[in-house]
Amino acid sequence: MVVVKILSALFGIAFLLFGYFIYFRKKYNLINGFEEDYKNGRKTEKYAIYVGLTEFIVGCVLLVVSLLFFVFL
Repeated sequence: MVVVKILSALFGIAFLLFGYFIYFRKKYNLINGFEEDYKNGRKTEKYAIYVGLTEFIVGCVLLVVSLLFFVFL
């Protein structure tokens, strides 16, 4: 169970950081193939914002869940 707690915290931090850098810092190069697809017109900036926000929210949820694991289990 300790491994699950640690892994959930690490994944939460990773998703939170990637989401932060993509959504707030506009580092779209963290999305695989986005720069090339953006130049070719296949993807828009709205897509990158959606991906960044989704990763940020998932990271927050995983971090809260891992903190709850640490406190109650």
